[in-house]
Amino acid sequence: MARVKYAYTPENLDKAVRAMGYEMPISFKHAMEICRELKGKKIEEAKKYLQDVIAMKRAVPFRKHKKKVPHRSGLDGWYAGRYPQKAAKYILKVLKNLEANADYKGLDKDELVITHAQAKMGRKLKRYMPRAYGRATPRFKVYTTVEFVAELKGE
Repeated sequence: MARVKYAYTPENLDKAVRAMGYEMPISFKHAMEICRELKGKKIEEAKKYLQDVIAMKRAVPFRKHKKKVPHRSGLDGWYAGRYPQKAAKYILKVLKNLEANADYKGLDKDELVITHAQAKMGRKLKRYMPRAYGRATPRFKVYTTVEFVAELKGE
């Protein structure tokens, strides 16, 4: 298992918290689109946003992976969107971990802003699905690593 490092290091580690979800069984495309939406939000806003996605009240705009994605209402300045519930559940766990790290460090959770949100490709496990006439089709199980860094911006 390779050692995974954070792609972003804040200037002052005393006023920042980090959290990482390592090799979660979620879609990389969905995780990337969710991370793009969460960057710049406060932790509570991001948690509320993901809970709305899980409840299918708010759609996540798909800006890069938008081919054959249907239109959704409520998207500001964009048309294509989806409700990636599985990815939102896993990323919500990482955000709760980020909040717990802020409690542990003694930082004010209400003032923390997510300055870095990134999804990375993890391992791909290759499997085979048997087919008719003795053939086999490869099937890949995709893992995704998600990392968040939140910093105090008011000071």
